[in-house]
Amino acid sequence: MKKLALITGGSSGIGAAAAKLIAKTGYDVVINYRNSEQAATAIKNEIMENGGTAYIVQSDISTEEGVNYLFNQVDKIGSLDALINSAGIISKIHNFESTCLDQLNKTFSINVFGSFLCAREAVKRMSHQHGGNGGCIVNLSSMAASLGSPNEFIEYAASKGAIDTLTVGLAKEVAKQGIRVNAVRPGLIDTDMHSHTGDAERAERLSTSVPMDRVGTADEVAELILWLISEKSSYVCGALYDVSGGR
Repeated sequence: MKKLALITGGSSGIGAAAAKLIAKTGYDVVINYRNSEQAATAIKNEIMENGGTAYIVQSDISTEEGVNYLFNQVDKIGSLDALINSAGIISKIHNFESTCLDQLNKTFSINVFGSFLCAREAVKRMSHQHGGNGGCIVNLSSMAASLGSPNEFIEYAASKGAIDTLTVGLAKEVAKQGIRVNAVRPGLIDTDMHSHTGDAERAERLSTSVPMDRVGTADEVAELILWLISEKSSYVCGALYDVSGGR
């Protein structure tokens, strides 16, 4: 029986790359999206054309109702083996003094609360004490959690710091229930997320700060995500992996 992986924010960027790569290894994948139905459908079709199996589910994971709906749909498809918490947003570049409550609410609702709620529902299904078979959760953090993103978006960095803490704490709590929780912390990666900051060339502009002297690709991050949900990483739990070219 094929394993089942859920990728939130799977219609673009790292989430889309992860969905395609995971499907290639034999997983059935559920691609969650909030607004980009066309993009999600394109990823699904590409997976199906290459012999894989994919489903798309629209839901807003920043709300409890949206998370409950998403996992109810997953239950109809099969037994969940892996969750990749990839959904996230970033704000326009700004100084700290212009930070507003509305932006804080948006950032933390998706980046933090959504990841917490999705992880909660995954644990309910995977945990041995609930009759589950165990599984893996991979959270998408960011090097911003360590760097702080001064003069850009400190609230985004803070939200990713919360993801680091979630990863370590949850890993220790559910390890005995057969669930491994880890996080990937991408650095400057060539995705369309940079366009949402108001500076589409941001990654390339900052690439000189990377010791490897280049930006990374979504596929490079996806390779690590795949390894973390595989048996090859069977003793890896509560780890935070930087994918940053040394930055």
